[in-house]
Amino acid sequence: MRIVDIETFVVANPRPDLGGPYFVFVKLTTDDGIVGYGEHYGATFRPPVVVAMLEDLAGALLIGRDPFLIERFCRSAYGRGFTARPDVTLGGAISALEMACWDIIGKAVDKPVHALLGGQVRDAVRSYTYIYDEPGIEGDAVYRDPELAARRAVGYVEKGFTALKFDPAGPYSSMGGYQPLLERIELSVRFCSAIREAVGTCADILFGTHGQFTPAGAIRLAARLEPYDPLWFEEPVPPDDVEGMARVRRHTSVPIAAGERLTGKVEFARLLEASAVDIVQPDLGRCGGLLEGKKIAAIAEVHGAQIAPHCYCGPIVAAANMQLAACSPNFLILEAIEDWGGFHAELLKTPLRFENGCTVVPTAPGLGVELDEEVLAAHRYEGDRLHIEMVDDPVDHNDPRWAGRQKG
Repeated sequence: MRIVDIETFVVANPRPDLGGPYFVFVKLTTDDGIVGYGEHYGATFRPPVVVAMLEDLAGALLIGRDPFLIERFCRSAYGRGFTARPDVTLGGAISALEMACWDIIGKAVDKPVHALLGGQVRDAVRSYTYIYDEPGIEGDAVYRDPELAARRAVGYVEKGFTALKFDPAGPYSSMGGYQPLLERIELSVRFCSAIREAVGTCADILFGTHGQFTPAGAIRLAARLEPYDPLWFEEPVPPDDVEGMARVRRHTSVPIAAGERLTGKVEFARLLEASAVDIVQPDLGRCGGLLEGKKIAAIAEVHGAQIAPHCYCGPIVAAANMQLAACSPNFLILEAIEDWGGFHAELLKTPLRFENGCTVVPTAPGLGVELDEEVLAAHRYEGDRLHIEMVDDPVDHNDPRWAGRQKG
C-alpha cells in the first residue's frame, strides 16, 4: 500500500466561538482507494501557509510511501531541514498527516485506532465544555456577567455535563505574563462563587486561564480560587515558563493543568520532571499526533499525572483525542465543544454521540468518523485570520478589556 494523493480543506466555522473561525483538514488517499482524514490545529501562520506546509511535508515524506511507517515519517519530519526541536506549526502539520495515516491503517486492518495503541480500557470518555454564549449573542457576554454564566452552567448540567470550564481572568497578551488587576480577581471570584452555588457538587469547575500571569500574579489569584475547589487552574503562566509554573503549583492546593500549546514528548517531559503540573493537556492536532500523544500519556503516568486532551477545533482532532482517551489508563477528562451538535455534527456523516456526561468512543475502523465533503465544499474559508489572536498591547488599567468592565 502506498499513499498517492493529498487534499486539503480550509472550512469556515459558522460559529467561530465554538472551536475557532475555521478548521484545516487533510485527506490522504492510498493506491487501493483507502482514505484517511487528519486535522491541523492553530498555527502562527494563516491558512494558505499551513496548507502549503502540509502539501510540502506530504510530498516529501508521504507520497509514494507506506502509511504504516508512522515512526519513520514523524522522525523524518521532526528533523527535516536540520531542526529536530519542538515547533508548534510543524507539530500541527505532523499531527494532521500522522492521524490521517492512522485513519488509513485502522481502515486497512478493520480496527479502530485505539485497538492498535494498546486496546480499549473505557467505552465512553467523561467530557467537559466551556460555558459558551447562547447562539446569536456576540461579545463574550457570558464572561462579563457571572449570573448569566451561572444560568448557562445549570443548562449544561441539565444536559448531562459534570464539568464546566470558563476564563473570566483577562486578555491573552503577547507581551507576556502580567499581574492580574484587582477588578479581574474579584470578577473571577464572583464567577467561581456564582457557578459553584448554581451547580453545587453536581459538576466540577475548571478555571481555564491561558498563560496570562506572572508566577506571583497566578499565586495571588489561586489563593482566591481555592475555596471553590476547582478541578484545575489551567496554564496559569506562559507555557515556556516551566519553573514559574512549578512555583505556582508549590503554592496552591488547586491542581495545575497545562499543555495545549506544547508539542512533542520532550516539552511535556520537562513540565512533568519539574513537578509543574498535575494534568497534561495534549492537543492531538498540535502535539505530534496519536503515537506522540500515547508517549506523552505514558510519561505522565510515570510521574503520577493524568491526561485531559485539549480540543478547540474540529471533529477530526476530537475523534483522535477520543481514540487516545479510550486506551490511556491515566485519562481524566476530555474537552468537548458543547455536546458535539451544530456544525461539528454537520461536518460528519455520523455525528459524535454525547450521553450521560460522556462522549461515546467511536468504534468504526480508523478514527471512527468520516467527513462529509459536500459540507466542506459548501463552507470554504476565504478569510485571512489566525486561528486564535492575542492582544499585542501592554496592560492598561483604564481599558475595559483588561479590567473586565462593560464598555462605555
